[in-house]
Amino acid sequence: MIVRFLSVLCVGVFLTAVYGAEGNNNEEIPYLELDEPDEGYHGLIKENETLVEVTPPIRARGPLCSFLILNNIHHGEAPFEIMVIDENEARLRVRYPLNCEKRRNYKFDIAAVGCDGSYSNTVPVHITVTDVNEYAPVFSQSAYVKTVDEGRIYDEILRVEATDKDCTPRYGDVCKYEILTDRSQPFTINVEGVIRNTEPLDYEKSHNHILSVVAYDCGMMQSTPVMVTIKVNKPCRAGWKGVAERVDYAPGTGPLALFPAARLETCSSDERCPGVTRIQAAVSLQASRVGSGCDRDTYSLHSQRTICGLDPKTIDLLPSPGAGNEWAKSLKPDSGRDGEQMFEFDGETTSAIVPESVLPHSLTSSFSISTWMRHAPPADGDKHRKEHVLCLADDHKMNRHHYALFVRNCRLILLLRRDFGEGDLNIFRPAEWRWKIPEVCDNEWHHYALNIRFPNVDLFIDGEPYRSLDGKGPEVIDDWPLHPAHGVNTTLVVGACWQGTEKDMKHHLRGWLAGLGVLRGAAQPSHALSCLARCREGLSLAPDLYLKSVSVEGDGVADVETLLRRVAYGDARAFPTPGRRNVHVATTITCDNGRIIKARPAESYIMVLAPQTPSILLNGSADVARDYAHFRAGLTVFPDLGVSVRAAPAHPLADENQKLDSCVVSVYPALNPDHEALSLRAAADLPLRYDIRAAVTRDGVILTGADTVHNYQKVLREIEYSNKKPAYYLNRVFKLTCSELNGRFTSNEYVQTLTVVHPHMSAANEVASRELPSGIADKADVARESVPDRGHAHGHAVAPRVYAAHAQRDAHAADVPAPRLIDLRPEQSANHVALLIGVVAVGVVVLAAGVGVARTRRSPRAPAAPRARHVDSEMAWDDSALTITVNPMEESVPSCGTHVNAADSSDGESCSDSDSEHHDSSDEDDEVMPNKQHKYRNISQLEWDNSTM
Repeated sequence: MIVRFLSVLCVGVFLTAVYGAEGNNNEEIPYLELDEPDEGYHGLIKENETLVEVTPPIRARGPLCSFLILNNIHHGEAPFEIMVIDENEARLRVRYPLNCEKRRNYKFDIAAVGCDGSYSNTVPVHITVTDVNEYAPVFSQSAYVKTVDEGRIYDEILRVEATDKDCTPRYGDVCKYEILTDRSQPFTINVEGVIRNTEPLDYEKSHNHILSVVAYDCGMMQSTPVMVTIKVNKPCRAGWKGVAERVDYAPGTGPLALFPAARLETCSSDERCPGVTRIQAAVSLQASRVGSGCDRDTYSLHSQRTICGLDPKTIDLLPSPGAGNEWAKSLKPDSGRDGEQMFEFDGETTSAIVPESVLPHSLTSSFSISTWMRHAPPADGDKHRKEHVLCLADDHKMNRHHYALFVRNCRLILLLRRDFGEGDLNIFRPAEWRWKIPEVCDNEWHHYALNIRFPNVDLFIDGEPYRSLDGKGPEVIDDWPLHPAHGVNTTLVVGACWQGTEKDMKHHLRGWLAGLGVLRGAAQPSHALSCLARCREGLSLAPDLYLKSVSVEGDGVADVETLLRRVAYGDARAFPTPGRRNVHVATTITCDNGRIIKARPAESYIMVLAPQTPSILLNGSADVARDYAHFRAGLTVFPDLGVSVRAAPAHPLADENQKLDSCVVSVYPALNPDHEALSLRAAADLPLRYDIRAAVTRDGVILTGADTVHNYQKVLREIEYSNKKPAYYLNRVFKLTCSELNGRFTSNEYVQTLTVVHPHMSAANEVASRELPSGIADKADVARESVPDRGHAHGHAVAPRVYAAHAQRDAHAADVPAPRLIDLRPEQSANHVALLIGVVAVGVVVLAAGVGVARTRRSPRAPAAPRARHVDSEMAWDDSALTITVNPMEESVPSCGTHVNAADSSDGESCSDSDSEHHDSSDEDDEVMPNKQHKYRNISQLEWDNSTM
């Protein structure tokens, strides 16, 4: 094709040159008639047409057979062809429909071809494809959404844009936009597609405005409508976003980030704050409660003092009302949790006078006062109202306050007037220290401690030394020493102050107190005060750091967001109290123009989940049998006791987490102090060795104080029981329970039985026991303890066979029945069992003989009545020389029965001994036949029945 094209082109050039040389006078060669051959032909054709309108028309002179289209190599093949209409004119048409959007212009050359094969000159042809409006405008987005603030008029809310695929501006350009929706909508759109509002938008009237917008091209072809949604917002207010409402914390998992996705909205679009120069955010944890800083009470206040190493000489001025603390009965402990020893003061009547026997009223030059306090401003706003925590004043005649700790106008004030004998009466000395601190009136629990080394006074708040912002310290007021006053004593009051002239209390405290203590002659160690208020639960930015509040600040939003995302919550204790902890975030934004904006507070809360309940296990041998000698000398109650704490089955806790704070050993019925006792080895040294206190009573032993399981186990194994008269007992049962965390977790009940091993009776005694009623047989066993075995002296020694009495857990002593017989003669020696058997046998024989004689004399041939009465008197039983001894031990242990001589009681034991030791478990028939009377109660059959004599 290219070769043909080149050949034809060469021919054409050659012919043109020839004809030009000859002046075009050769009429045998075709020639294209054109006034300006260099301009060529120009044609227009519509996309949907086939014939091209060529200007000027294509004409040729000379012998013409056809026209030749010469394609330009740079413009490609032309999709046209020339049709010869007559011998001199031709038309141009397309071979297939053209598309203006693909190609709009074409350029090629044409030449006329004679019948003899000659070619005319070549002329360029320029064809332009005319556009047809076949496409409608199309929007660049399927829908538009924009959010605006209410109350503002915008020059441009948003811009919509549509395009047209047509190739010419006439049909390819968008000339108009229109809003088709209700004309009442306060919006307009211009030819550029910019939508704006004509009046301020109101969020209350409409949250959203939905518009339908169309576009028109310049041929007025309309597009498909597009939906435009305009959302209305309330005025922007700076605040945090992405803060979770609730965060769950599992104990033992370590620090937990509270705000991992927090974002700060500063409302930079607000004209009132065009830029930000400083941002401050304060995060506070609101979970404080008395006794443990940020968390609720874990150990009792006394245990905390012991754990933290507070001076043991500290005197508690807020004890639990009860025995020994009658002076504190007017105080009001927290009814919900008495263990916390929280006391409410109503500001009107609640107060307590402290006896001088509890705390000497005169304090030395060095002393310390510490207390937990929760206080709020007075409801009436009275700035001059005084509320006393502690006050020492004259008891009558005068109202001088010697020393006091009180609150006035949200200031903590210490008053300390020197006595006339402690300095020159003409020299001013510091007498009043005033601290203005916000903690006094924030209605939250705080720990306050004052260490006085006159004239220096140090204040500790929540375990930290107080430092004022200006560094000046407290306001100090000087005063004269007190003048001497004869015959005037003092009254020390907690919660108010005594007015001596009015004989009444005034200046009552309205608030809560706990753990009020005074130490005379020394100051509390600072590390102990820090420990008391130390919080192992809190917010942190670093490990092992627990704070009530954390503040972050930065110059930009990104800096503050990064810091806030690092704020974490943690609790280092193994068993934190489950429940809710509130978290509050307060943010302040400083703008470029100096304006300060407070952002919306962010609120969240931490839900501390319940920890896995630990198990306190007590184990050891349940029964221990010992003979009389061991009981008399004293034996350990829990010789092989084992104590362990496990967080889960077969998972013991670490040693530092294995702690107990209470163990109770109980015995029922109560011990008889005449011959029974419980004791602790080296009890006097117990507070020096461990943080454990012991209280021993008739009912058992109570151990208190937070200490390790190992130490508790050692102390429990040192508890001893002694009994000077073990023969009266079958066994003693002791019950043990332990607990930790103020009773939150309790152990199993461990029961330890101490069984008395009684010596086995001899063969002769066994026969006698079978012949005696059961009650006397039991007492005969007792006799063998105090009477030596005489058989050994006669060479009849029998190896004693030892056996253990039947152990019954709900009975603690042998049942010794009260004797029903009276000793008719002064005390005689009757300690041998054989004598007892002989006496009883003789009595039975005499009784039988008497009964026989009586029946003989009642025969039908009985004499007259007077004679019968004489015979009866002769046959009457002569008991002047007869003694019936029921219990050979009676001379040692008298019963509660009636005795002729009160001196029969050898040791003066009370009747309660036998009353408390009333039960016996040796007769198994009682268990089989519950309706059968106990064999001991049949002892009445030994009484003399003279009803028939």
